[in-house]
Amino acid sequence: MRRCRRSLARPAGLWPRSAAPPVPWCGGKEASGGRPRVRSSSAKLTVLLLHGIRFSSETWLQVGTLATLAENGYRAVAIDLPGLGRSKDAVAPAPVGQPAPAVFLKAVSEALCLGPAVVISPSLSGMYSLPFLLEHSQLFKAYVPVAPICTEKFTAEQYAQIKTPTLIVYGDQDVELGQTSLNNLQHLPEHQVLMLQGAGHACYLDKPNEWHLGLLAFLQQLK
Repeated sequence: MRRCRRSLARPAGLWPRSAAPPVPWCGGKEASGGRPRVRSSSAKLTVLLLHGIRFSSETWLQVGTLATLAENGYRAVAIDLPGLGRSKDAVAPAPVGQPAPAVFLKAVSEALCLGPAVVISPSLSGMYSLPFLLEHSQLFKAYVPVAPICTEKFTAEQYAQIKTPTLIVYGDQDVELGQTSLNNLQHLPEHQVLMLQGAGHACYLDKPNEWHLGLLAFLQQLK
């Protein structure tokens, strides 16, 4: 069993929120609001959830994604990005709309003892997840971009080098970022596409049932 022996010092004051199957824990924060702790027992996979500019880790609690993942045997960890949610006092490592240094999410991964994780990245969080993916793909079990920003900052050749299993998610009513991100991210060679019909930019909020079903089906394919 892999045990986390790091302290819970959070990079740049980030606030983590976690959920997992009912097993012993040691360190993070439960979705139910329990004492800070980080899970030490094994689960199917670890899932790191990021968020958009108008949202926070609380969003994943409200929409039921943290609970859905935990109920299906996954460790789920949602963080508040710098300047947002409970991390409002943290300084962002890059201006909004510009790729952030990959070392930022690498430090998050190490501090929370995530290991190779599935990274769910909507909208704004693309400025964090894409540099992290391109520089540290070994820390990804899979990538789930949901109409992220900054996809145009990288070339088709850069994307083609990444072999990480990817589920590209977007709403068919998101005529700007949804289509733009799909056009760029489809250069990732190991990708699948989940289009949520009748959904806008925050498609997981518009169609939560379809979002959860599609996400779980994708996770079940991973080895």
